[in-house]
Amino acid sequence: MDANKELHEFLLEKTWDLTEEWYASLDKSDPAGVYSSTDPEVIKAVKQQNYEFHIHFCDLFIKDESSFIENFESWILEIAQDDQHLGTPIHFILREFFRTQEQYLDLLQQFFSLHKGKYPEDAISSWERKVIKIFSKVMIWFVQENHNYSMKRLESQQRMINELSSPVIPIGSRTALLPLVGDIDTARAKFILENTLEQCAEKLIKLLYIDLSGVVIMDTMVAQQIFQLIEALRLIGVKSILSGIRPEIAQTAIQLGLDFNNANIKRNLELV
Repeated sequence: MDANKELHEFLLEKTWDLTEEWYASLDKSDPAGVYSSTDPEVIKAVKQQNYEFHIHFCDLFIKDESSFIENFESWILEIAQDDQHLGTPIHFILREFFRTQEQYLDLLQQFFSLHKGKYPEDAISSWERKVIKIFSKVMIWFVQENHNYSMKRLESQQRMINELSSPVIPIGSRTALLPLVGDIDTARAKFILENTLEQCAEKLIKLLYIDLSGVVIMDTMVAQQIFQLIEALRLIGVKSILSGIRPEIAQTAIQLGLDFNNANIKRNLELV
């Protein structure tokens, strides 16, 4: 029998044993993450994921590298986007990849010992290099996909936070309130501008009260963004009224030479 095929069958017979041995020797004292979970469903899932890894990995010895990598994609994406693994520090996950790599290197030695003299002496070194090379590729691939998905989820969460912190709230017929709270950086200012214009157009708003009582810091950038918002609203037919400029903000505005002469301003919403 071909050496690679015989090795593949040898490894395939041990896939579930590999999973059980891996989990039995797992350090379950991690302060957080999937490996320290005591939830039976999580434990069952992580074992199944590990087992499926072995099923895929055994094909390394009977498939060309491009086909092997292509077939591995579904497993990589599943684990990279799995909530339990997303909540696990990446160095814990890499630690388990390396432990699994050691399992395969040990099995290669075991296979070679069982068939000593049957295959060339350099076969074991070739197989070991192949295992290490593919593990490196898989780990890098996993980290990239895990990072990409984490960033997409973070952006989605940030967008939701922005929407919740910059709502256009209808308070009457074609009248709405935009309460601004906290610091306004360039990214948030851009979102406020786009979201406010979109919401005002969608809700057919004609008059928008922009309340600044929750804005902690007023600098040239923030003032410029507010002026741009007022001008953009004017261009789509929405009148703006500023309210809630706090005394310390007003003092800062004067010190910075900010000009509010062209803005419609009220002291607070009660006077609007």
